[in-house]
Amino acid sequence: MNRIENPRLSLLSQIKIFESLPVEIIHEIDQLTKGANVNTLPKNSIIQTPDNQRNGLFFVITGKLRLYKTNSAGKQYTVCILSEGGMFGEVESFSLGTSGTYVETMEETMIYSIPSEQFEPLLSKYSELTLRFLSEMSTRLRDQDELVEKLVFRDLRGKVLYFLNRLSKKFSVEENGYRKIDIPLTHQELANMIGATREAVSLVLQELSNEGILATSRRTVMIDIEKAMEELS
Repeated sequence: MNRIENPRLSLLSQIKIFESLPVEIIHEIDQLTKGANVNTLPKNSIIQTPDNQRNGLFFVITGKLRLYKTNSAGKQYTVCILSEGGMFGEVESFSLGTSGTYVETMEETMIYSIPSEQFEPLLSKYSELTLRFLSEMSTRLRDQDELVEKLVFRDLRGKVLYFLNRLSKKFSVEENGYRKIDIPLTHQELANMIGATREAVSLVLQELSNEGILATSRRTVMIDIEKAMEELS
């Protein structure tokens, strides 16, 4: 049985898009991507801005990233949140929809990056990789379209509940009949994610908590999925 002992190869094999590829191909990819880098960034590091777009592909090994945009008034709204296995970036052949966005770490995050010019040959050589990236692009665009639609057409209560429910599907653990969102969130951070003021979001959270839909404490949000889905349906 082949073993991967090189730390760089081990990281490559952990990236979702390369999952289940034979060890021999992982070795070859490593040889073709000598310009790849691994960086660990602290929380709240800005990786990309609309005026400083990063070319190449970036893979989350550990940690979480928030991709967001701002409007003319400076309000932020979240495009998506990436955790382990997630990726963002732009290469000549395709875009992962990150053009014009800010990319910021939500916690200490390790990122594996491959320059565009070194990644393009992989797509030409391995058709399976191309299909995997097309699938990822389709899923990303579908999720982003749904998120934008919900955040545009719902009132603030609906936006808060929808966004928390969405987070609970990806980042949560079961606890006492609730799903505890496994991301430390302040009221200000949640407000930034949906483009609202902290004061308005705090009022909605208190309202939802009084109704038993949420249970909140300092930097922790727990959501009653059954009650939330009744309201969101």
